[in-house]
Amino acid sequence: MMLDVQDLHAYYGKSHVLQGVNLNIQEGEIVALLGRNGVGRSTTCKAIIGEVPPQGSVTFRGQQIAGKKAYDIARLGLGYVPENRDIFPGLTTRQNLILGLKPGQKDGHGRWSLETMFDMFENLGNRADTEASVLSGGEKQMLTICRTLMGDPDLIMIDEPTEGLAPQMVQKVAAVLKEIAKRGISTLLVEQKLDIAMDISDRVYVMGHGRVVFEGTPAELKGRNDIRKEWLEV
Repeated sequence: MMLDVQDLHAYYGKSHVLQGVNLNIQEGEIVALLGRNGVGRSTTCKAIIGEVPPQGSVTFRGQQIAGKKAYDIARLGLGYVPENRDIFPGLTTRQNLILGLKPGQKDGHGRWSLETMFDMFENLGNRADTEASVLSGGEKQMLTICRTLMGDPDLIMIDEPTEGLAPQMVQKVAAVLKEIAKRGISTLLVEQKLDIAMDISDRVYVMGHGRVVFEGTPAELKGRNDIRKEWLEV
């Protein structure tokens, strides 16, 4: 098992945000974490990667990582693409990508390289030596995903990658997620667009009020009108 989360709790001050989350991801799986805004999906990712203090068990490839520093967890092979598309605006696209390499790692020694990224995303290649501040929203999203991939993670958590993107760019993001899975990388996808998540995911979890209220395949979720109506539909 790539990732196993058991009885995960997390707090913001006195606010009890995660209330016993259980989930797991197998090697090469795309797993979607669904739910309305504010139910704890992003906090789950932050607790796993160590940005929010976790209480409970988080094992990555059999190793307990709960309580470790975020940079130590990343070096173990767990990548994280936050929702806010953090880039270094004063650096070029190429420089941003190079910053994704782990200490001692050389470009081209993993499953991804600068050449691979520029082949996959022609726009990034065309703007390789342009400051990242002038990239479009979709290009910045691609850059954040690609920068994380440059570190050659075995599992990547991606938070709301299609938020605010044009339909054409949404389809590009979906294609990238499929390519990631083809290369044997597990994915935990936090996504608001149900159709995208259902199309590319092997399994889905639905969260409500800080805990998992459904686990199953996309086909099983399609057959659960009660779950969709209570926990997903607006």
